[in-house]
Amino acid sequence: MARYKIILAYDGTDFSGFQRQAEVRTVQAELESALVQIGWQGRSIVAAGRTDAGVHAAGQVAAFDLDWNHADDDLLLALNASLPLDIAVQQVAQAADGFHPRFDAVARRYRYTIFCHPQRDPLRERYAWRVWPAPKRETLQQAASLLLHSHDFAAFGRPMKEGGSTVRQVFETVWTKEDATFSFEVEANAFLYHMVRRMVSLQVAVGQGLKDIGLIEERLRNPQTVIQGLAPAQGLCLIEVKYLE
Repeated sequence: MARYKIILAYDGTDFSGFQRQAEVRTVQAELESALVQIGWQGRSIVAAGRTDAGVHAAGQVAAFDLDWNHADDDLLLALNASLPLDIAVQQVAQAADGFHPRFDAVARRYRYTIFCHPQRDPLRERYAWRVWPAPKRETLQQAASLLLHSHDFAAFGRPMKEGGSTVRQVFETVWTKEDATFSFEVEANAFLYHMVRRMVSLQVAVGQGLKDIGLIEERLRNPQTVIQGLAPAQGLCLIEVKYLE
């Protein structure tokens, strides 16, 4: 019996989030079903995070114990042969006993994508939020810089467990622009529920001139009032979870 660490990519459009739930389709349930088909007898996998309904991933990390007498590459192929087309295992490796994708992680990185166009674009809107009028990139980056470092982010989200800490340390925030597409990448030690989507919603409003940039600093100083506005789920993607070597 060995503990395996896998990296997953999935299109979150047709999932009700990552975590297994009764009577709805989830990433965890599909992965566990694929594992059962190759002889897994465990009760539950563990993962680095619980992405919301509609949120995508390129670098979700999961772990499970499995008695597998073949190469790691064979496990990757066996899982992908049993998984639906909107989930794919990208990497498989054996991990140390007791490895936990969530508790052992030192950082997570998300990307949020927006595109700016006055008319709907059904194909692009599967993976991005259409915004109009276009925000100013310089203003977006100025706003993003205010979110760096350790703060109480209670105004941006809530902890996964009632009574949990809302203090998080943000290591990097950066906006990039290519033609009409903007991407926001943020890396932190951990994130609150809806934290990234509220960050994006507020920054876009600031970039469009609809809200004052001082509101970000005010909410970080006085986090009791939750920020109104939530960027749509489909623009968000978990791109990497980092661990100590």
